[in-house]
Amino acid sequence: MTFRAAERSDVPVILALLADDDVSRARDGAVSESVDAAHWAAFEAIDADPSNELIVACAGDDVVGTFQLTFTPSLSRGGAARMTIEAVRVRSDRRGAGLGRQMMTWALDRGRARGAAIAQLTSDKSRAEAHRFYESLGFAATHVGMKRTL
Repeated sequence: MTFRAAERSDVPVILALLADDDVSRARDGAVSESVDAAHWAAFEAIDADPSNELIVACAGDDVVGTFQLTFTPSLSRGGAARMTIEAVRVRSDRRGAGLGRQMMTWALDRGRARGAAIAQLTSDKSRAEAHRFYESLGFAATHVGMKRTL
């Protein structure tokens, strides 16, 4: 498995990975497999921002997973930077084979390399299996996350 920064040509595959998920399908405004102007603008913003890294996991030339890392400086915790891990997805035919663990290990190593002192993520309340997975990696549900549509 190799990991690299996503390229423009990866966007349709990433969108398909994001859409291939029960929670995403049930959510209003679920990610479409078609790439529109908003998706391109989002990719360009992520790609241009050194605090964001959109990563793809590849088996040969095939993109089989993705996640986004966002690095946030903070005055809390003694000025420690945080890394937020978002939109973790593994292609459905590759789930259960250890790829998610490889992706998260790579992400945590990347966070350390960039000087982050803490890694954080959110996961939909309905994803009990994902929660067990994240706990097996040492994550703990220490806070209550809240969201609001704007």
